[in-house]
Amino acid sequence: MTEQTRPRIDETAVDADRYERHGGFPRITPAQVGPEYGEFVAGMRTLQDLTVSVDAPDEVYREARDRVNALIELLEPYRAPEQQGPAGRAVELPGRGSLLLLPWKTVSAGPDGIVMKGVFRRFHLGGNSAAHGGVLPLLFDDLFGMTVHYAGRPISRTAFLHVNYRKVTPLDTPLTVRGRVERIEGRKTFISAELVDEEGTVLADSEGLMVQLLPWQP
Repeated sequence: MTEQTRPRIDETAVDADRYERHGGFPRITPAQVGPEYGEFVAGMRTLQDLTVSVDAPDEVYREARDRVNALIELLEPYRAPEQQGPAGRAVELPGRGSLLLLPWKTVSAGPDGIVMKGVFRRFHLGGNSAAHGGVLPLLFDDLFGMTVHYAGRPISRTAFLHVNYRKVTPLDTPLTVRGRVERIEGRKTFISAELVDEEGTVLADSEGLMVQLLPWQP
């Protein structure tokens, strides 16, 4: 990663003791992974794209099935519990190395908000070259969690998330999503965000409510 592509991260507002004081959420520590893990996850994302797009003869599906089963057999002995496996904790990778999260990259993050860039891939197709409407809330929800973190707010869960679909969101097109804290009311953090294309056209916007966990809440 070059200095030009390195994200601008400002952690001055981050509450270092938030895990000890707010709720029962486990402490998340970044995973240190080698280049092989990043390449493995990138390959699995391409495999997801192919799974939903190929039209192959039965013999190809049979061979693919056998190879998938072999891969399952290879990986099964290494199944690990939450917070031990690197998926979701490999912070230097797109989507933090998790196949669940969208493979977007953080451009900047700090008390004033979050900016991420990325594309929706074939795996995210809803129909007619547009991203499935269900993946946009996933993008916004992940963004809101990061926004709360870098704003120095306590560990919180999503209580409300509303999405306005303004225009069709295309696949394989560079997009930007931005989020910020709008206001704070006690345990509540209200956040807004918008998804835009390279011309600045708003494709979708969202508002959400994140609520601080109480000491006994997971």
